[in-house]
Amino acid sequence: MDDTYLTISRTSEGIYKEKMSKFLAFAIPVTTVDEVKQELEKYQKEYYDARHVCWAYMLGHERTQFRSNDNGEPSGTAGKPILGQINSAGLTDILIVVVRYFGGIKLGTSGLIVAYREAAAEAIAANEIVERQVEDEVRFGFEYPLMNEVMRVVKEEGPTIVSQLFDMDCEMTLRIRRSRMENLKNRLSKIDGLHFFTET
Repeated sequence: MDDTYLTISRTSEGIYKEKMSKFLAFAIPVTTVDEVKQELEKYQKEYYDARHVCWAYMLGHERTQFRSNDNGEPSGTAGKPILGQINSAGLTDILIVVVRYFGGIKLGTSGLIVAYREAAAEAIAANEIVERQVEDEVRFGFEYPLMNEVMRVVKEEGPTIVSQLFDMDCEMTLRIRRSRMENLKNRLSKIDGLHFFTET
């Protein structure tokens, strides 16, 4: 089971110049579409005087949520090459914004593709690529006398305790690496009287 993914650790910058045109690239860590929108707004405001602010993003460990935008450049010459660099590095949870200042000389479609691709590659190269784990959560309830048994499993399996409520009826939410979830659930399910909550 593939339960790791690659992303970037921080925001980084790259720059590419071609025939007087300047391409400023920014690689930004993001996890939601809302974050993408906020970041895009920020860069569009900051570089309001630029001819084009093109971008692409990839979200989620399964890498199924992505979009790219040419922002007025000929179709397929900006967003796609940027997305191509994200794909060739195998990254996710990343937004790359490339800001173009036009230098007066047209680059043609092949020139644009190279420029946006190289600018995006520069921004990725300036960053640190990190491996993260895909983690899942499990929530369950049990009566107080079962506490020792539950805590023994928690101690031995080593999940992160997300939340816990200790009363006559106890509740706990644990987070653990996806590949180890089944084992954790199996051990907990053997504790008589413990019940799992199904997430709605």
